[in-house]
Amino acid sequence: METPSEDSNRVLSVSEIEARVAEVAPVVSAIRSQVGRVLVGQHGMIDRLLIGLLTNGHVLLEGVPGLAKTTAVFTLARAMSLEFKRIQFTPDLLPADLVGTQIYNPRDGAFTTHKGPLFANLVLADEINRAPAKVQSALLEAMQERQVTLGDETFPLPDPFLVLATQNPIEQEGTYPLPEAQADRFMLKVRVGYPTREEEREILSRSNQPAVGVATVAGAAEIAACRRVVGLVRMEQVVADYIVEVVHATRYPREAGLDVERFIQFGASPRATISLAAAARGNAFLEGRGFVTPDDVKAMGPDVLRHRVLLTYEAEAEGLTPEDVISRVFQKVKTP
Repeated sequence: METPSEDSNRVLSVSEIEARVAEVAPVVSAIRSQVGRVLVGQHGMIDRLLIGLLTNGHVLLEGVPGLAKTTAVFTLARAMSLEFKRIQFTPDLLPADLVGTQIYNPRDGAFTTHKGPLFANLVLADEINRAPAKVQSALLEAMQERQVTLGDETFPLPDPFLVLATQNPIEQEGTYPLPEAQADRFMLKVRVGYPTREEEREILSRSNQPAVGVATVAGAAEIAACRRVVGLVRMEQVVADYIVEVVHATRYPREAGLDVERFIQFGASPRATISLAAAARGNAFLEGRGFVTPDDVKAMGPDVLRHRVLLTYEAEAEGLTPEDVISRVFQKVKTP
């Protein structure tokens, strides 16, 4: 097998890329298998978590309590030999409880750095919208720069570093909406739905059985290898242009022939363009392909854009959701 440096010096054919995908596919299959030992259904959520992991993008899971959001993240972490920390967000949480602090020692007059739980590979920010904005914003530097500043010192975070957050719908009592700048740092916002009847019967059946063990099937090296292959997945210029047109339509809908301008307060940022391209590559990888199709873009579009398209009060008054607007965008923008 050629080294990554050799790969970067020439353009691989699609068949060569798919051969690389097939080489690392057992790692992803093993992780899925272990997670499936604990979770029933929720395959879409698991795939989105894997896409975030494989494309170095943070993931926000939103759903009512009891849908196994926390269990999914915890089980995913157990299937990999990565350092895992869970932070329970509460209204009295302080920024120092996340990033750490410097402790003064009066004996020698020096400060000792105490690192917070953010210094881990996988960080579960549980019920992130239970804490006020100043605590949520403490994650900004860590999520964007992969580093934390304490006093005058800056500390790099481990590699890989991923924030997997859960939140309950903001309509519920005792929650705080995420600041727009904070929400934009999440590559994906995944809506978690209820299980089917068959899945719920299986959940009920398993509830009376002993807890199932989860084996460790991957580590940092395996994840890094998968990430390198995802980076090789081919995206033709016509698909890249399609992504740009979709995101551009959320900002200037009239140019795209959409009559939704009065419903959109702010369109998606350039970070959405980058995230949509990365997510589409991740989706193609999970499906065993070495190239991105417009269907990959459509599959990942709602999860990438729903928290980046901000609606007006008029849209809310008419009962429109970001998903409704995004659906109209995909219907109107010509598929290549």
